[in-house]
Amino acid sequence: MIKNTFKSKSLILLVLIVSVFTACSGTQKDEKYTAYLFTYFTGNATGEEAIRYAVSTDGYNYKALNNNEPVLDNTKISTTGGVRDPHILRGADGKTFYMVATDLFVPEMGWSNYAMILMKSDDLINWTSSVINIPETYPDEFGDVYRVWAPQTIYDDATGKYMVYFSMKQGDHPDKIYYAYANEDFTALEAAPKQLYFPPASSNNRACIDGDIIKKDGKFYLFHKAEDGKPGIKLAISDKLTEGYELVSNERVDAETHPVEGSGIFQLNDSGEYILMYDLYTQGGYQFTKSKDLNNFTVIDESISMNFHPRHGTVMPITDTELKRLMENYASFEDPLIEANSDDLKKLNVAIYGKEHKMRLPVKIGTDLTSFDPEFSTFKGVMVSPKGPQDFTKGAIDYTISIEGKGDQVYKVIANEDHNPVLEGYYADPDVLYAEKTGKYYIYPTSDGFHGWSGYYFKTFSSDDLVSWKDEGVILDLKKDVSWADRNAWAPCIIEKKVDGVYKYFYYFTAAQKIGVAVADDPTGPFVDSGKPVIDFKPKGSKGGQEIDPDVFMDPKTGKTYLYWGNGYLAGVELNDDMVSIKKNTLKIMTPDNTFREGTYVIYRDGKYYFMWSEDDTRSPNYKVRYAIADKPLGTLVKPDDNIVIQKNETAHIFATGHNSVIQKPGTDEWFLVYHRFTYPKGVEMGGRAGFHREVCIDTLKFDENGHIIEVIPTLEGIKK
Repeated sequence: MIKNTFKSKSLILLVLIVSVFTACSGTQKDEKYTAYLFTYFTGNATGEEAIRYAVSTDGYNYKALNNNEPVLDNTKISTTGGVRDPHILRGADGKTFYMVATDLFVPEMGWSNYAMILMKSDDLINWTSSVINIPETYPDEFGDVYRVWAPQTIYDDATGKYMVYFSMKQGDHPDKIYYAYANEDFTALEAAPKQLYFPPASSNNRACIDGDIIKKDGKFYLFHKAEDGKPGIKLAISDKLTEGYELVSNERVDAETHPVEGSGIFQLNDSGEYILMYDLYTQGGYQFTKSKDLNNFTVIDESISMNFHPRHGTVMPITDTELKRLMENYASFEDPLIEANSDDLKKLNVAIYGKEHKMRLPVKIGTDLTSFDPEFSTFKGVMVSPKGPQDFTKGAIDYTISIEGKGDQVYKVIANEDHNPVLEGYYADPDVLYAEKTGKYYIYPTSDGFHGWSGYYFKTFSSDDLVSWKDEGVILDLKKDVSWADRNAWAPCIIEKKVDGVYKYFYYFTAAQKIGVAVADDPTGPFVDSGKPVIDFKPKGSKGGQEIDPDVFMDPKTGKTYLYWGNGYLAGVELNDDMVSIKKNTLKIMTPDNTFREGTYVIYRDGKYYFMWSEDDTRSPNYKVRYAIADKPLGTLVKPDDNIVIQKNETAHIFATGHNSVIQKPGTDEWFLVYHRFTYPKGVEMGGRAGFHREVCIDTLKFDENGHIIEVIPTLEGIKK
């Protein structure tokens, strides 16, 4: 056993903190819980395996403390240099806190480790710590253990002791969940661990990790991850803390199909509701679900916000006093933990540039900026002034942010009617149409925000002016309307065409990496699927890639219609007159060069055919659009020397501008580029998850005197009416 005691403040400051804490500790146990502390780590890389804090006042919206940097020195409290899976618990006395964690440094050790960390604190700031190396401490029973994972702690009313439970892997045996009581000082275990949970033979599950116990109505609910059989979060229940757990069902409690781990269950303050959260570790996400009975859970991801990306953590209710203390120690002027709550804001796009001490508040169309109140709210210990409506038409307003014990900082705050994104929420791969029948514009996007691009429905939006957009609802649901695919609803395109004098709308879409077509009499549907894919084969001459991202184009010279598609290759083919089948003998591989990735779009202007495509990966900040020119729809593509259409604008914090379409204002030579970008302003910080958290934007597209496209600089302001 290795014991380590450390302090995060000077001795004088520590004495003051303890004195204040002691003065209120008499009522601490009875003080109402008004907020939440979230403890977590962030990843497997060096520096990410360390304990971090975040706080919330409602259990749904969390802000990282200390600029999302560690609050404890992982090199001092661990033997490996890595600290993972923190679990925090309030003691039975109401004023002592216990935290346990995995001692593991993945960059050097992989997934083999031998120890866990026990910590104790009376103020959430200063902690004493001990390391328990299982094979060294119990060589006879567990000398061959090589995984000691995800410890947690619970108070046992029957014994008056704290029970630590965790999973271990021993030799060739599967991972099992064990328990042991901690000693009075919470520095060691009293005896060798015993097995806590025994999976039933009928479950086809042997390996279990990440146990998480909560007591309700006299019963103990053990949420845990089944590693084999049917992997996922499972639930076992017992009348006793240390034995008798019976599996409720072999079905997953979690609401995911992807791998999950690290369940954390907590009760909402002053509520009979519970939140079960868990780590979608292969998807880079974190899912929250809610329940009243601890058996049936509903996903509430749309209600959750975090300005950080946690891995396997836990949440504990805290008091106003505790929240204030945390703010005094860990609040920062670079991340001042304030919220702008006005209903006139595009809240998803509020940008706080902490290092520059600036904010940008994008408001909805029509907001009166001569008298606009951002309605700032803060956490305990933080204040912001001035309050009430301000005139933002004259430039930035100086707001003073005050943090108790840290002073003041002025932030320059701009409020502006930004038209990008044009659609509120997560959407991508926009295809734009001007409908002669209605005299309106329509955008047909991918419904985004689904982990791993797993969306299953399509929507459309209408506009009279390309600026204000109306949500027209779902127009095609793969699970209800398509018989041959029910997943990966991506990258649609549409064309308006008269058939026997009547307008028809042919809507081509990607589903399960095939391309289908649905038909409607109006731009907003209802759309009826043709019953089978148009493209479900890999064209001869293509190499790898997927059959996705269709684009439909009618040649104004000949009236013939063409379909283009491809990921990793560009294919083009003429459509038959029925618009739901192709002339295979016209199929041609047209891949321009190795910059081609996906997202073809074709337009005609002044006798030239412009072919645009996206380069790089949609998860990359460098995702961009290039173009080439041809003299016919299936002709040879010729690239200009400078053929970038649009790319990131780092100055404006705009990244991953790609997968575009183009619209020409009828009767003019005015053109507009419709594209998606990472969600602003946080997308670039989201890593791979940004690739399915995208937003649709519009900026002006111009050509020079030689007919070459002038590179579009993406903007926040967008276009005006």
